[in-house]
Amino acid sequence: MIPKINRILYATDLSLNASYVFRYALSSAEKHDAKIDILHVVQPEGGLGFVMPAAEKESINRKLNNKIEVLTKEEGKENPSYVNRDMGIHLKVGDPTEVILQTVEELKPDVLLMGTHSKGVVEKAILGSVATKVLQRIRIPVYIIPIPDLPTPYVN
Repeated sequence: MIPKINRILYATDLSLNASYVFRYALSSAEKHDAKIDILHVVQPEGGLGFVMPAAEKESINRKLNNKIEVLTKEEGKENPSYVNRDMGIHLKVGDPTEVILQTVEELKPDVLLMGTHSKGVVEKAILGSVATKVLQRIRIPVYIIPIPDLPTPYVN
């Protein structure tokens, strides 16, 4: 028997089409009556040991909360129950793969949902991919949603 999904971790890079993946997270949460935790990881440009100034982190956190609010309201036009969905919003600084795996350990979600951008074989071999790295080490089900190239109409 498949375990009940009570908690979904949605990891987002807030790229232009991240709202497309957010729809999947909302739909899955609705279907399973689950809580959604939204995780955005800021990778520091200063390298390991970089500490983001509190003001900068607060500014990014405000933008993240605003964007999630806008996306939720927009999706709520089609399905009003999305607006009242139990959500937690988490902004963390560090290596995206490591932070996602740490957050899975902390929050104990039943599934991880994340988007991925299409990259060529050469790009993937050289750069790697957060989704690929997470898949190699995670111990819960992961839903990988391909992000389309076309922008969604209501993303800033």
